[in-house]
Amino acid sequence: MAQQELKRDLKNRHVQLIAIGGTIGTGLFLGSGKAIQLAGPSIIFAYLIVGIAVFFVMRALGELLLSKAGYQSFTDIAEDYLGPRAAFITGWTYWFCWIMVAMADVIAVGVYIQYWFDIPQWVPAIISLIILLGLNLLTVKLFGELEFWFALIKVITILVLIGIGVILLVMGFKTDAGTVTIQNLWEHGGLFPNGISGFLLSFQMVVFAYVGVELVGVSAAETSNPEKNIPSAINKIPARILFFYVGALIILLCVNPWTQLNAAESPFVKTFSLVGVPIAAGIINFVVLTSAASACNSGLFSTSRILFNLSKNNQAPSNFAKLNRNYVPSNALWTSTLVVSVGALLSKLIPAQAFGIVTTISAICFIWVWGVILICHIKYKKTRPQLHAKSTFKAPFTPFINYAVLTLFAMILIIMLAAEETRPSLLLTPLWFILLFILYSNRGKKEKDIKLSA
Repeated sequence: MAQQELKRDLKNRHVQLIAIGGTIGTGLFLGSGKAIQLAGPSIIFAYLIVGIAVFFVMRALGELLLSKAGYQSFTDIAEDYLGPRAAFITGWTYWFCWIMVAMADVIAVGVYIQYWFDIPQWVPAIISLIILLGLNLLTVKLFGELEFWFALIKVITILVLIGIGVILLVMGFKTDAGTVTIQNLWEHGGLFPNGISGFLLSFQMVVFAYVGVELVGVSAAETSNPEKNIPSAINKIPARILFFYVGALIILLCVNPWTQLNAAESPFVKTFSLVGVPIAAGIINFVVLTSAASACNSGLFSTSRILFNLSKNNQAPSNFAKLNRNYVPSNALWTSTLVVSVGALLSKLIPAQAFGIVTTISAICFIWVWGVILICHIKYKKTRPQLHAKSTFKAPFTPFINYAVLTLFAMILIIMLAAEETRPSLLLTPLWFILLFILYSNRGKKEKDIKLSA
């Protein structure tokens, strides 16, 4: 008979690197180019503001996860504090978020492979999915190992970039774009060259850059020592935000005046090219390829675990709760992989629009998930003060900070509604929630009919 409990097989180094991998992705390596064109040097403040907000979300999630041993993800928390309907909607929405992120990244894998090989992009997309599926079916430890090495590549790349940038700053190095100096941050139109409007419009891409940081919470069910590993991973998020995002962007903008960066080009590629690394484009293409594979790998992991938890809570078909002999939810993993494979089809049907639409909807849905975590924490502190009093990992400045971050998220949604590029996706997203509400209502009616007939 299939085992019905996930195996706690992730070690501290796995959780730490999953946390790093979750905060470094396509949004930084590629999306930062577009965000810089919108906001100029003020993009640094946008990353800092959203990064601080996400940290407080994670502190709330950490306290909630450790308040009860039975919690395996924030969908369990949502059911406990907001009821089964909220858990149903949040669980399926989180699955939807990661499905779309994984779709975008599997499309990206196909595009990046074309840099070296002239083959249709859907071919490497499907091949990468098959490889990741096979590895994820074996053991959860393999997922941890994959993320460990994927994240290590990202970290080394940014360390090299920052190290080279600091050396060039000290030397006052001259490039084709001018002298490398900190004055590049304000000498080309000031810190806010496109005004407050450009600064605000950059927030959508910045939010997308941070999606996945809550994967630490999803992996809580499979870490060997959550009381130690989860707080450790969460408390290191601020340093990682300052170093990998804010630090990297400051260096990029000191080496390259923001006016020299192209929205369609990775600023990392541009920087390595300027400092005279002849194979810079190939190096960064490999890094971005591994970043996309890492995000897709995380997507398969998280979506399969979400389906597993939904099934355990009777909010999804019972087959999704079955584990194989390696304690992996194989049915859920197969289902998520098949849905993600639709990304290869989308890349042929709407190649120009697919990535933008998918990432915007994903960012909107992640704001919903983060908002639910904050609301659950508010209710937790109000209704179960005894648990908060004895907590060893209290979220700071609550409940004030919860309301402040929720207000920030609401403002970002209003900005996305006002922007022409993101407005269609924002207006389409409610259809998903309406669908879930209808499905949950019909499910409730069926259960009631079954009870009456019995």
